[in-house]
Order: sequence, then C-alpha cells, then structure tokens
Amino acid sequence: MASLSRALRVAATCPRWSRTRGLGLRALTGQAGPTAEKSVPYRRTLKDPQGPSTVARGPSQPLPSTAHVVVIGGGSLGCQTLYHLAKLGVSGAVLLERERLTSGTTWHTAGLLWQLRPSDVEVELLAHTRRVVSHDLEKETGLHTGWIQNGGLFIASNRQRLDEYKRLMSLGKAYGVESHVLSPAETKALYPLMNVDDLYGTLYVPHDGTMDPAGTCTALTRAAAARGAQVPKAVWPCAPCSWPQEPQEPKERKQVIENCPVTGIRVRTDDFGVRRVAAVETEHGSIQTPCVVNCAGVWASAVGRMAGVKVPLVAMHHAYVVTERIEGIQNMPNVRDHDASVYLRLQGDALSVGGYETNPIFWEEVSDKFAFGLFDLDWDVFTQHIEGAINRVPVLEKTGVKSTVCGPGVEQGGEATCEVRGTAQTSRLPSVLRGRESFTPDHKPLMGEAPELRGFFLGCGFNSAGMMLGGGCGQELAHWIVHGRPEKDMYSYDIRRFHHLLTDHRRWIRERSHESYAKNYSVVFPHDEPLAGRNMRTDPLHEIKKECLACRGAAAVFNMSYFGKFYLVGLDARKAADWLFSADVSRPPGSTVYTCMLNHRGGTESDLTVSRLAPGPQASALAPAFEGDGYYLAVGGAVAQHNWSHISTVLQDQKFRCQLIDSSEDLGLISIQGPASRAILQEVLDADLSDEAFPFSTHKLVRASGHLVRAMRLSFVGELGWELHVPKPACVPVYRAVMAAGTKHGLVNAGYRAIDSLSIEKGYRHWHADLRPDDSPLEAGLAFTCKLKSAVPFLGREALEKQRAEGLRRRLVCFTVDEKVPMFGLEAIWRNGQVVGHVRRADFGFAVDKTLAYGYIRDPSGQSVSLDFVKSGDYALERMGVAYPARAHLKSPFDPDNKRVKGIY
Repeated sequence: MASLSRALRVAATCPRWSRTRGLGLRALTGQAGPTAEKSVPYRRTLKDPQGPSTVARGPSQPLPSTAHVVVIGGGSLGCQTLYHLAKLGVSGAVLLERERLTSGTTWHTAGLLWQLRPSDVEVELLAHTRRVVSHDLEKETGLHTGWIQNGGLFIASNRQRLDEYKRLMSLGKAYGVESHVLSPAETKALYPLMNVDDLYGTLYVPHDGTMDPAGTCTALTRAAAARGAQVPKAVWPCAPCSWPQEPQEPKERKQVIENCPVTGIRVRTDDFGVRRVAAVETEHGSIQTPCVVNCAGVWASAVGRMAGVKVPLVAMHHAYVVTERIEGIQNMPNVRDHDASVYLRLQGDALSVGGYETNPIFWEEVSDKFAFGLFDLDWDVFTQHIEGAINRVPVLEKTGVKSTVCGPGVEQGGEATCEVRGTAQTSRLPSVLRGRESFTPDHKPLMGEAPELRGFFLGCGFNSAGMMLGGGCGQELAHWIVHGRPEKDMYSYDIRRFHHLLTDHRRWIRERSHESYAKNYSVVFPHDEPLAGRNMRTDPLHEIKKECLACRGAAAVFNMSYFGKFYLVGLDARKAADWLFSADVSRPPGSTVYTCMLNHRGGTESDLTVSRLAPGPQASALAPAFEGDGYYLAVGGAVAQHNWSHISTVLQDQKFRCQLIDSSEDLGLISIQGPASRAILQEVLDADLSDEAFPFSTHKLVRASGHLVRAMRLSFVGELGWELHVPKPACVPVYRAVMAAGTKHGLVNAGYRAIDSLSIEKGYRHWHADLRPDDSPLEAGLAFTCKLKSAVPFLGREALEKQRAEGLRRRLVCFTVDEKVPMFGLEAIWRNGQVVGHVRRADFGFAVDKTLAYGYIRDPSGQSVSLDFVKSGDYALERMGVAYPARAHLKSPFDPDNKRVKGIY
C-alpha cells in the first residue's frame, strides 16, 4: 500500500517526474503513452472471456442492410440517444460500436451527477438524466443503474465562489432543486473529516449522486431493445431522413452491434445539389441509411472526416486515483473543491480523487485501436490535485491507494524505478486511472445536424460531462432527429454556433479547448470572455476603433461589422421570404422590416432585419445581380452561422428556387445612434435625412464621404439613428469621416456592453437571452412581428394560432428594482410568495437609474398567464439568497411612446 503523501515524495525524487511550472501546452511524451493490457476485473466483465481485444473478432450480430438511424459509438451519448429514439417510436435504429459498449471514454468516467450548473437549460438537462438513471430505467428493465444518492457538496474558499453558489441556489429554487448554503461549522457537522478552517461556506445539494457507467449503458440498451413501435412517416422531417425507398424492417427492432468499426460514410448529392447521408460502411459490410449520429467521443473528428464534416474538438488526458478504505467516509457527499480544482467522489468506503489542471496533456495521436485502455499517470501534472485533496480531507495524507483494483475506473499499480545520485530506488506507486476526454473551444458539447451534410448529426465533445448530461442531451438529440428541432433551447450546444471559418482552424480549436479544460472549475463571472484564440477573425475596423461607454445625451458610434449579412435572391425568393419570416416583408423596395424566423413549434430561431431590394443587372458589393425578388438580411454576428444553416435547411426542405449569398466578410457595419445622429450624418451623407425623405424602417444607397454605402434608418437602442453598411475597403475612411463630423456634437465610441444596457432599458429583445428557440413571439411580446392577420402561411403559424387560442402558459415580463444591486440573469422570480420563474437577462439602465430584468413567469396553478395576472402580483427577485422588491411592467419604462426613435426629444 502506498500513501498519497509518499507518492508525492517519490514523484519529487525521481528526475523523470520533476515538476514543471507554467501554463504551456504539453505534448504527450513516451512515458505517457498507452499502457499495456491491464488485468482489471471490470475489463474482463466486458471483454470476451477467451482473450484480449487483439484477438480478431467479427461483429456481435449480422449487420442489417438498411436502418432508419445509425448511431456510431456505444458510450453514454450513443446509448442514451438510442434509448430516446426508441421512446419516440423509431424502429430500425442501429448502434455500431467498434469494440464493446463503454470501451472509449465512458468506462472510466467518475459517473458524478451535480444538479446545479450556471445555466437554466443545463439544470433541465441534468434533471432529466437524473430521472432516467434513478427511476425510469430500473422501472422499465428491472436493472439497477448503480445510482447512489449521497448528495453533493461544493466548497467555497473565497467570497466570489460563495456568491456563485448563492446564485446557483436561487436558480435551483426556480426548478425545485433543494440546496442549502452551509457555514463552515455546518459543513464540519455534515462532513466530519473535512478541513473547514479556510472555508467561507459550502453549497449542499442532498439529491446529487453517482451512477455506474456500465450499469447505466446496459440498462439503456436493454430498454431500447424492449421498445419497437414503428414511427409514422409524417413525424420524420422531410429532408434529413427522407428515403428513396422504405428501409426493410430489421428482424430485431433495436440492434446494438459490437466489434464493428466504421470505416466510411457514403454521401449522395440530390437533384438540388445538396449533400446527404446515404450509407455507413464498416469492416463487415455497409448499412443504407439517411441518418447518422456521431457519438464517437474522442474519435468523433475522425468519423467526421469520413463524411467531410468538421468536428472542432481535441482529446486530452484526464486522471483520478482511488484510495484505500477510509474510516468514517461512508455515506459522505461527493465533493467539488473548485478553487483547488479537485473532486472527491465517494466510492464505497473509499474516495476517488481527480481534478482539472491548468497544464493538461493533449492526446496527439488518437489511436483507432485504443479500447478500455489507460495511460501512465504524469505526476508532474497530477500532484496539484493530491495536494488540494489532502488540504481538504487531511486523513488522505496517510491513506493508502489501492494496489489491487476491484472496480471500474482504475488500473493496477505497478513498479516504478528511477536513478537518484547513482542509486537505484524502487517504489510501488498508487493505482491510477489516466483516461482521455474530448474538449471543445467553448466548453459546450457539439450537437445537432452538421451544416455540411444533411442527415449527419453530432452528439460528442462533452468536456467530461457526458454521463451527467447524457440523458437530457440524448432526449434532445432524438427529438432533433425525429422532429427536426430539439424541444429545449440547445443553441449553446448546436454545432452551428461556430462560424465556418473557425471550425477547421486547428490553432484556434486547440488554444480555446486548452483554456476550456483549464477553466473547467473557474468561477463563472458575468460577461467573462475567453483569452485564447483572440484576433484570429477580425472586422474591418479592428485596428482603428477603441470602445468605451456611450450615453444618450449626444450620439454614439457602434462597430457592428461582426453582423451576418446575407442576400436572398431568385425566382422563388418572395415565396421563401413569406415562408421563412413571421412578419410581412413583401413590401416595396427600399423598406426594412424587423421580423422573426420560427420553427415548426412556433419557437423563435432568430430575430433580424429584412430589407427589400430592387432587381438589377449588375452586381456590386452592396447588391448581387438577380432576377425575380431580392432581400438583404442583417443578423446578429454571434448567431450568423446558426441563421445561415436554418435558412439553408428550410430552402432545401421546401425546394425553393433561390440563392442564399453570404457577404458577411465583404461588408462592414457602422451604426450611429443618438439625438445628434441626424446632424452628424447630414455632414457625411449626400442624402436628405429628414423624416419625410428618409422615414424610419427604410434604406437607401447613398454616398458617404464619396463611398457608396447602404444607409438604413433603424435603432437597436431606442434612439434616432442610422446603420451604414459599407464595402470593406471603404470602412476606415467612412468611419473617420463620421468621427470627424461628430467631434463637435460629442460623438463617442461605444461597445457591445453598452448595447446590452441600452437595449434592455428600451425593452428590445436579445436572441438567445430573452428570446430563444423554445420561446414564441407571442410569449415574448413580439406578436407585432407575426402576420397572423393575413392569410399568408409561414413556418410556425399553426403553432402560434394554437397557442393564441389556448392562452399563453408563460409570458415575458419586465421588472425594475429600485435598490441598486447588480443582477445578471438566473435570479429567481417570486410572486405573492411563490417562485414563478427566473430572470433571463438583467442589466443596469442608466437613463432610468434602476436595475432592469426580463424573465418568463408562469401561473403555479397551471392556468394561462393573463395581463391581469401580471399586473396583480407582488414581486421580488432573489439574488444570492436575498429577495429584492421588484415592480412588473407591461411596457418598457424608458420612452414607452417610442418618441425618441422618431426623433422627438
């Protein structure tokens, strides 16, 4: 038996383990390569009893010739997706695993499930996973998933961390998650072995727990196999999973085929030039299918390359050790000491100790032969976790680490020899697990249909959270495949969130993923921005514009060149626009309309402006040459790829004869807003800017300091203002001309945080904050963007009409708080002593001199939320456990009559 403290001493005396300081990226060295076959009982329960994986084997059962869906990868996500497809009635789904179930990353996962994370959607996803593993699977199959509800304890060793936990507690109240902020003394009473001398407090969640990966995946596939209802044709989205002919019904409704490596993805191009999945090829034959789900974990990039799909993730090592028996540790909660970057998982009468270091090791060459395998532990990297664990639970200093392994997640200990001053020393080192995990550039999973290939879905890149998020994400992915969209707002996970210029940028992916791993346990501060990957994609004014706060007194200039700028043109462009956009955009050329794009459930996929163009024979940077109808679309820059993919999918599904042209990189966008904007621009533009000549919601081609630009009279901050859409070469001279003209008027540069404050003060919606794919325009107070009074059909119309007839079950409400306390979102909303929702977005309004917040509220009785219900309540917003009185507003408290956008001051 070797103690943790002795392991540290041995590591310190061996030259090959000399500690390395600094944050540099560390490549995998020889001693950290894949280890030889290990004699682990868990491995033997999953492998063929007659020998190791090097023995040649065929597939565990014959391959079907066709399948509705082929899931690649038998880990947590693959099994959860198969199970939830079965629950939706999908027959003919096949799961292909190159080795055995869980043989990749899943088998060595710690299996922890924490219910609270700083995201409302993730809290919902975690709740579903917990329900599946703690209740549903055992009820359906009679198999135990290994679920143990021993609770979870988050450690706060500084005030900022405790504040974060208080915010999580407030969010938990909106979702019925029991949690308690404990004092150091209360923490000691709960966990007597813990050192609490350096603590500010802890967050205790009694219904957190752990699951067994093998037991969970076995139960999932057993439950999937037991279901077999045929899915109706009408349920399938018409394009991603359309069949040239119906697939033959396989003899077994659900199939899990092990020992069947995938070697290729066959692709076909349809009559409209759209690439679609046609078949999956393996070493043992091919399966014709219209739909593939890439759940291959660290191998997902390789599977993507088979289909010409870019999968932005990297593989890194991740390790933990398992201690010997600890007296008094039984029934203790699992622990996350975020500031020490260490976790302590209860494992019977012992602990698993692991964490996330700032200098992770990349797995440079991801071997396709690696299964149930481990790496030698790099003690230089892992030492910090042991030091943190010993500080938190001092008994670990004299606790041994198992040398004989009896369960999953660790490997057998071994002899280590090193030379110290010419004398050979031999020491038995602790048993460790060093597995591998895939990490992504923004620390969020990769899900949804790939923009490059219809019918190719992703379910990978889970950043060590695949087990805990697997149930919720498996359910959403199944809905994505069957219904064309997930039920919840999954934009943060949607592969389309990444701009196409970055998904194949290896340096950007590597640097950002390294930072996401290193910051896995960092405090989630509002408005935090990554440090890695800066300046790899810049706008035309990057080198000249410095940003600061703006004010409403004079005017401010905003660099919005990051916006997406698309042209929709062609013979069917008007039909496409009528179907795509909720508002009536078929107005005369020169008009600009604010509108939404919806999904079939009536949820909001985007809000944007659409400008009608006049046809012309000659192309320019400001308009392509086209016949028929044409529209110019301006969309938020962070969601440009999402918008592009959504529009492209709809055009393909509806077979509209038109083009979608991306000019985002060819045009800049400079916006001048404020009372003095007309006076400033009148000196720069060669056009009459009076209300009569240039009314609100119109656009014109004009010259700015001699350069041709498209000017639009619009506002996103509630002021008189114009946007200038400028060809890239002219951006700097036009900007300089604007700034020169604005000097005497007090024109200032302003940034995106100013937009946040100004827009929330005016009551303008931000997509993916207070307006998401699971929010309808009616719920969000945007009914004016929907052409429901006309007879024109549009995507999502039927859902809106049904919602309007039945009444709104929730409604977006504006709140103001007189007390000047910072709020950022996720605060609980109380009405008459009951939690009725949580804040989606909050900021300080400088003109109204109050904190403003927007959130959706529900009636706890389940009735529709009427305007009288909103007005009659007594409200409070809970921030970090403290409730602050709040006032509800049906209209924006700032300029409710919209005078300022009309130039009336």
